[in-house]
Amino acid sequence: MEQNQKRSLCMGILAHVDAGKTTVTEQLLYLAGAIRAAGRVDSGTAQTDWLEVERRRGISVRASETALHWGGLQLNLIDTPGHVDFAGEVERCLDVLDGAVLVLSAVEGVQAQTRLLWKALRAMEIPTLLLINKIDRAGADPERVLAQIRKELSPAALPLQRAVHAGEDAASVCPAEELADEILAAAAEFDEEAEEAFLEERAPAPGQPEQWLRRGTGEGKLFPVLLGSAKNGVGMKELLEAVARLLPPSRGSSEGPLSGLVYRISHDPVMGKGAHLRLFSGRLQNRDAVSLSGRGSQKISQIRQILGAKSADLGTLSAGEIGVVYGLTDAAVGDVVGEKPPRHHEQLAVPLLTVQVFAEKEELQPRLAEALRELTDEDPLLDLEWIREKRELHLKVTGVIQLEVLAELIRDRYQLEVTFSSPSVIYRETPSGRGVGRAVYLAPKPCWAIVELEVEPLPRGSGVRFRSAIGESTLPVRYQNHVAQALPDALKQGLLGWEVTDALFTLTNGQSHQFHTHPLDFFVATPMAVMDALEQAGTTLLEPMVRVTLSAPEGLLGRVVGDILAMRGSFDTPEIGEGVFTLEALLPAATSLDYPVEFRSLTGGKGTYLSEFAGYQPCPVELGAVQERRGIDPRDRERWILHKRGAMQL
Repeated sequence: MEQNQKRSLCMGILAHVDAGKTTVTEQLLYLAGAIRAAGRVDSGTAQTDWLEVERRRGISVRASETALHWGGLQLNLIDTPGHVDFAGEVERCLDVLDGAVLVLSAVEGVQAQTRLLWKALRAMEIPTLLLINKIDRAGADPERVLAQIRKELSPAALPLQRAVHAGEDAASVCPAEELADEILAAAAEFDEEAEEAFLEERAPAPGQPEQWLRRGTGEGKLFPVLLGSAKNGVGMKELLEAVARLLPPSRGSSEGPLSGLVYRISHDPVMGKGAHLRLFSGRLQNRDAVSLSGRGSQKISQIRQILGAKSADLGTLSAGEIGVVYGLTDAAVGDVVGEKPPRHHEQLAVPLLTVQVFAEKEELQPRLAEALRELTDEDPLLDLEWIREKRELHLKVTGVIQLEVLAELIRDRYQLEVTFSSPSVIYRETPSGRGVGRAVYLAPKPCWAIVELEVEPLPRGSGVRFRSAIGESTLPVRYQNHVAQALPDALKQGLLGWEVTDALFTLTNGQSHQFHTHPLDFFVATPMAVMDALEQAGTTLLEPMVRVTLSAPEGLLGRVVGDILAMRGSFDTPEIGEGVFTLEALLPAATSLDYPVEFRSLTGGKGTYLSEFAGYQPCPVELGAVQERRGIDPRDRERWILHKRGAMQL
């Protein structure tokens, strides 16, 4: 980093719902002088929970950005939702973080979402501090939670404060020299010099413990743990100082090549569409022309810094900063500006349910469709499908809470009342074997496109892949690219009506005409070839699975095992101790949707039920569901061609 460039850090605050992360954000802003008073979630005054639905419900449903300055560091904060239904918001934000604070409750400890967040943070190698919050609450036990962290998350968790008990203030963070023994033992796992000193029982040289602590934190080999009560402002200054001291700042240079990522989209009633952009390298200014993911150039009209519900004109966005950029009307989540950032993406959210959406009055369906298009722009996982012929609107969702929030959001923002159909599980399908499909599209003129595709199954979780086995002399590369671009839409409905996955499509032949081929002909022909290939191969139904961990009194084990078997589930050998059993099971999502409620009733609220998505597995068609085809089927050749040509004329 050049000498004159300011230190900046893009940091996320993450947690299981109700662990107190938004209150932590408010306290950090207050300490740094960014706000006059710390807001409260329960009173609807938190700066980062500014949507009406967030204030009514007291939970975050959208990621929110703000900023503060502390000790020469510009800290760009992203407060993320904690509820599992909004994990998609968290997933998109992880792509742009330099570091994170993971908040845990001193009472509940490690929870289901805590584990999922930790797994993603480690997979993406994001330096992380842990905060054990709510130490003032009855039942708080920081020492128990620390032991749980070391057992379930990482043995490299290193407390920076001496133990405190419920009701006490958090102790000051100990200087590294006072923690020399603990740091030395931890650093011996990743530093040769520390390992030698540890084995020889030799005291480290002055300054070495601090160096090891910073290095270990920055490399994701040590995870400092702090204590606090955000509600009472206890331990928050120590947390802020630890963030500034231990989390490594952004490394990109404003003089380097342009590299940025659009991680969020929002819509302002005055400014229009905003692309929330993290700049890893380079610099952007108002009126600059930029290309998004290689598409056509667009001009920036304004760059603003988001401060909760407010914003301020920046004019310039430098390396390491985040801002919202206006003027990029075609921007989409995941778009790259300049060079692609070297960051692995980790999937957290997988919508397992689909619903149909209805406006209060039939004549309002088109207006509702436009509203949902805008919301899908902001949350691509909603994956809106507008079936014009039937005037039907379909969405993908992760849970019932998300549906309730969507209804409120649509009412607040668009003044529309909506209802939803009962959620149904999203199945998928995959090729059963190898097949070759062919489409010859030569009439009615002008048109000319011939496509031959081979399909074969891939291992579970592979997704869809495309490759071309032909050269430019057989089919111009631009038309080969059209085949690849048409493939995702063509695979949204297979033979059984579900999205096709875990498949390799190979372009084995193709033909165009110098004069008769229209630029969009291969978008018409490709879906016909795809469906022909799938008919030759056949498809297998796949159902979503969830991995659950259940814990309850030992006397209920037999009943729970019976329930699991009745749901077509499988389970590992249970662990039993102190009158309580813990059991891991794999369950079909379709048969276990209501089981969390049944389990809570069965255990009188004393059991714990943790679940996470566990991929797709084959399912007999008679035990799953076949979905009615929506829209025009490419196998109905004449209607399909007329439909596509009509769409091209609109």
